[in-house]
Amino acid sequence: MTEPLVSRELRGVGIGLGVAQGPVARMAEPAPAPSDAPSSLTADEEKARVAEAVAAVARELESRGAQAGGAAQEVLEAQAMMAEDPSLADEVNARIAQGRTGEFAVFDAFASFRDQLTALGGYLGERAADLDDVAQRVIARLRGEPAPGVPDPGHPFVLVAKDLAPADTALLDLDKVLALVTTEGGPTSHTAILAREKSIVAVVGATSATGLRDGETVIVDAAAGVVTTEPTSDELERANRRAADRAAAASAPLTDGALADGTAIPLLANLGNADAAAEAVALGAEGVGLFRTEFLFLSSSQAPTVEQQREAYTKLLQAFPGKKVVVRVLDAGADKPLAFLNDAHEENPALGLRGIRALRASEDILREQLTALAEADAATQADLWVMAPMVATVEETRYFVDLARDYGIKTAGVMVEVPSSALLADRVLVDADFASIGTNDLTQYTMAADRLLGSVASFQDPWHPAVLRLIREVGDAGRANGKPVGICGEAAADPLLAVVLVGLGATSLSMAPTALADVRATLLQHTLDQARTIASAALAASDAASARAAAQEAARS
Repeated sequence: MTEPLVSRELRGVGIGLGVAQGPVARMAEPAPAPSDAPSSLTADEEKARVAEAVAAVARELESRGAQAGGAAQEVLEAQAMMAEDPSLADEVNARIAQGRTGEFAVFDAFASFRDQLTALGGYLGERAADLDDVAQRVIARLRGEPAPGVPDPGHPFVLVAKDLAPADTALLDLDKVLALVTTEGGPTSHTAILAREKSIVAVVGATSATGLRDGETVIVDAAAGVVTTEPTSDELERANRRAADRAAAASAPLTDGALADGTAIPLLANLGNADAAAEAVALGAEGVGLFRTEFLFLSSSQAPTVEQQREAYTKLLQAFPGKKVVVRVLDAGADKPLAFLNDAHEENPALGLRGIRALRASEDILREQLTALAEADAATQADLWVMAPMVATVEETRYFVDLARDYGIKTAGVMVEVPSSALLADRVLVDADFASIGTNDLTQYTMAADRLLGSVASFQDPWHPAVLRLIREVGDAGRANGKPVGICGEAAADPLLAVVLVGLGATSLSMAPTALADVRATLLQHTLDQARTIASAALAASDAASARAAAQEAARS
């Protein structure tokens, strides 16, 4: 057989450094919209059919959630509740009463609710896609068809999809799925975050992948952000060697994060609860760069007691003796509302009473949290650092640092997530002991693009030079004041962007533990001077895509 002379490359955003190859299996396209033709059944018969289908879908979602556990379980249980929402049932039944079929009534009522959620934006806007998935599952049940979902061709495959719904990602069989390719989404999309957490080779936002056919062999190169179709035998062999080399590197003895010239760059873990500490240590985390304390609060109707908090913080700190552990005090508001902290309606909660603002309004909660942290610190051997979220002013910095000192917290800092604190970093870092940059929110506020709203996902890219310039401001301020500057947003998990961040002045990087190996390997390929050169190339660009391309070119030079 004659080999193709030229391979075709489809470009997107790669997640991590992995490479994989295999036959394509495409997610089925959404079923066509039901006809608006009158029903041949009585209204009661249609209502009964729909009630049975909705209940079956809700139980299936709950079952998937129970199998998946963790955050996936919460998402799927929320979907099940959404499916059985009484007001949604009333809308469906109203359409059936007008003579419509159950399929059309579900389609039309769910679409109406979806449009309302999209208009609300924020967390609820992000749930609109989940509602579409529920509707598709109910309609499939009514039609007697298989539910939409991940295909099973009977062999390992490269999954190609528009994007993935939570119900599909929760139980993704990683023994079968060799790689992911999506035509939509960006580096902070649900699918991208899943890929990082589970170390799946992925290229997202590859718009041209719509033309891929079931069964054709492709190479998915996350490091280059390329999907190669019709690969030659030489290309397949090179991809095999790279995959083997990467597997060998991942199993090599763990070393601390460092650049090629020996400059130490501690690689830390982002954690949401103390139970994940052991896995983070096993994957090479040198400490914790972001411990989110929200898990203690979000599942309660009232704030946890000092004793409950102290127990959780002690468990965390005991897992990292002698290591740095950065704890963020409660970051509530926006997409994480808490009735006991702030139950007032806000038209735009992302710009409202959240983070340190909400804590100042309910200072007793902050004081109890600082008490518990100080007591846990006294009982353990970790190096505890505590930081405040969503700090926007120098005055807020002084307020938090002074209060933390009153409770015996030795190292108190701030998160830089708001452009104002980045621009004032030279003054913020006079008072704060350190700064940690939350790139997800910093990008959201810099680009005026809600991080939870799919319609503006393309703006949610930390590679944008406007975001990089703000990060440089903080890095420069850190050097001038002799204060450390960490990164704890999703950006740190992007290996090449991690190099850029170090070039901009970051002194530590924190990420999902599964991303540590790729970032560690990439840092070792560049000196500090080279990192600064690569960062300068990205800063000189005019948009996110060209910044990424410029950094890739500079890294190859």
